[in-house]
Amino acid sequence: MKNYLTYFFLLVAAYSTWLPAQAAREKYPAVKQDEQSAGGLNPKAPAELARFAFLVGQWSGDAKLKRADGGTDRLKVEWDGRYVLDGYAIQDDYRMTSVAGELVVLGMNVRAYDSEKKKWNMKWLNALAGDWTDLGTDEMGGVRVDEKTISYVVKEPMAAHALTRITFTNDSAEQFTWRGEKSNDGKTWEEFLTIELHRRKN
Repeated sequence: MKNYLTYFFLLVAAYSTWLPAQAAREKYPAVKQDEQSAGGLNPKAPAELARFAFLVGQWSGDAKLKRADGGTDRLKVEWDGRYVLDGYAIQDDYRMTSVAGELVVLGMNVRAYDSEKKKWNMKWLNALAGDWTDLGTDEMGGVRVDEKTISYVVKEPMAAHALTRITFTNDSAEQFTWRGEKSNDGKTWEEFLTIELHRRKN
């Protein structure tokens, strides 16, 4: 009898864990994968990982960078994402160039979700400098997610200001927007970089 009760409670615990994950999968389904997706979201991976599924694919766009003198620089961006590590993480590669083709920024992000701690673990690798930056840490307020946007604050690794607040807006299956706001005190924010990305057609 004791063995049957133990088995019953294990089933209940497993089912109670599966229900919220299943609900999240239905709310944020994985997008249709292309050749770079490496197989898609693993069914056993945290369902929350699908919140960044809009990055999966090949993207191109234009960036508007506000200069200190009030002018604006136009830049070109390519952003390619895929599921990696058997679908337990997302890797997205980022390349920014001048209109003339000069390389300005090159790196990659790695994103995973810790379902036990209910937190994101994300890192940016600046390939040109060879260093890593933690993204969306608890110290910086974590990652904020709603129906259409994802935002988090990082200690700025490249620009002159101290903090950058990043906001993704998932406009549609064919477009998303990245917006960067700068601050030195964490209270006053000013937009300095906006990128509009469109899915590349093969």
